Amino acid sequence: MNYALCFPGQGAQEVGMGRALYESFSSAREVFDEADDALSMKITRIIFEGPDEELKRTAITQPAIMTTSIAALRVLEGEMGVKLAPSFVAGHSLGEYTALVASGVLPFRDAAELVHRRGAWMQEAAPEGVGAMAAIMGLEADEVVAACASVAPQMECQAANFNSPGQVVISGQAEFVEKAIVAARKKGAKKAVMLNVSAPFHSRLMMPAAEKLRAQFAVYEWKEPRWPVVCNVSASPLTSPETIRNALFEQTCSPVRWADSVIRMADEGVDTFLELGPGEVLSGLNKRCRKGLAVMAAGTPEKLEQMAKTLVNA
Repeated sequence: MNYALCFPGQGAQEVGMGRALYESFSSAREVFDEADDALSMKITRIIFEGPDEELKRTAITQPAIMTTSIAALRVLEGEMGVKLAPSFVAGHSLGEYTALVASGVLPFRDAAELVHRRGAWMQEAAPEGVGAMAAIMGLEADEVVAACASVAPQMECQAANFNSPGQVVISGQAEFVEKAIVAARKKGAKKAVMLNVSAPFHSRLMMPAAEKLRAQFAVYEWKEPRWPVVCNVSASPLTSPETIRNALFEQTCSPVRWADSVIRMADEGVDTFLELGPGEVLSGLNKRCRKGLAVMAAGTPEKLEQMAKTLVNA
């Protein structure tokens, strides 16, 4: 089995996620406790108890998902005794930062603080109501790009997530996103809906956040990854801290090329994608990117045990 580890992004959160890990494994408790300490707040309480409105705040959501994902990874590697040897690691948007922790580029504590700031800065970059995002289904990626260009020549609206064949998310100024939906429907989109999100992620409106992030990157010590990290902006594996930092800066305002990333890893021989963290969003996308790929998602003790058996018996 040739496998890759992948980590979910914003939208995978759910009140109560990771609680069973916390209650069952000391390595998971250490991760949640470290997050509380790093952020000087009881984020674990919000993750486990909510309220949902608080968990959905971008500055909370991002470290919350990362914490839950890394807790699952630590349990798999530590208390379940799995010696991981993925060909690649990758994550969707926020998940790319989690992938960097998994690969040893950044310590968890630093990354938790970084994505907490990232979430706050992304929210500040576009006041509520200014931006929007929408999911376009049933069109090829180039048709969605053309639909945006036809109504937003200055990139007031752009493709933000190339998630899988036939599913592209667009982002930008709200009025232009609405116009792009109309244009996409005229091109034959099967479905086009506005998303309930707090900011227009991966659009040019995020440039103020990107600049703050680039300055913040200099605060931390970045190491070479133990496993290649397939980055969102180019769908290519990166192995040096400098190229990783540059890719993260670009990622803030550029589309997540998830479908291309999965296809690249599959072309390199990956046949199995293991998703660690809350939900199974990426597993659903991955199956649609290339027929025949095996997928497995684990964020609970039971599913982690199944994943551990699969890896040990591979």
